[in-house]
Amino acid sequence: MKPLRALYASGKPVISFELFPPKTDRGMENLFVHLKELVYCRPSFITCTYGAGGSTRDRTLRVLEEIRKQYPAMPLASHLNCLGNSRDELRDYIRHAIDIGIEHIVALRGDKPKDQPAFEPAPDGLRYANELVALLRDEFPELGIFVAGYPETHPEAPSSAVDLENLKRKVDAGADVVITQMFFENTDYFRFRERCESMGITAPIVPGILPVTNLTQIRRITALCGTHLSPKLVRRLEVHGDDDEGQYAVGVYHAAKQAEELIAQGAPGIHFYVLNKSRAAALICRALALFTPVD
Repeated sequence: MKPLRALYASGKPVISFELFPPKTDRGMENLFVHLKELVYCRPSFITCTYGAGGSTRDRTLRVLEEIRKQYPAMPLASHLNCLGNSRDELRDYIRHAIDIGIEHIVALRGDKPKDQPAFEPAPDGLRYANELVALLRDEFPELGIFVAGYPETHPEAPSSAVDLENLKRKVDAGADVVITQMFFENTDYFRFRERCESMGITAPIVPGILPVTNLTQIRRITALCGTHLSPKLVRRLEVHGDDDEGQYAVGVYHAAKQAEELIAQGAPGIHFYVLNKSRAAALICRALALFTPVD
């Protein structure tokens, strides 16, 4: 396994996919049906998200453990939220992750419970993602560490300048690579990358892309994460009304054009938020030859 920064310095776009833990056994079955097509694209790694406050911790490990069984050579990363967990609980999770063969951690603070505005960390817990990065780097140096970046600024940050200072603290604490929140205008990524460079952030900045396949769904997602939708994209989706296939085609085309321009302008790779489906991301990877297909 290459060190993460070396992987992203290879000169070849690094492609990765992000899954989330299904809530039902049927969802788990469907996930692994779609996973076959994603694995066919030979991603450099696959990640699985980790729910706020530990709500999906066991399912996250279950997903990753099953991927390891079915695809022993596939590099894996687990998300890990520090908010709401003690240091020992975090250590236990990390050790379990290592035991099942996870090579990387996506180190996150996690969302505060919406019904608890005065939420405090667990006793002996961590308050910020940079503290989790420091714990990982100090106690589990064999792991690669990803952190999150926000081209449109974290919704809780008082300003974009403060948000960048927080990101720099994470990188200075030992993070290897930054993966961005989804965005739909590439100018947001290019501006963010320039501002990171001006702050002395030297870690690779990997764009996170979500292929839109349904306008109602993406409006709900962007409302939760504070990302704005491209007006041009919305107009093109609205033209198709309730035509699911029409919206799907528009979304795949938009994401493919995003990925093509990002790679051409020096992005070190693309991290696809696939929503546990394969078709859209696989189509984009094939259209742009962003992978080496399995024979």
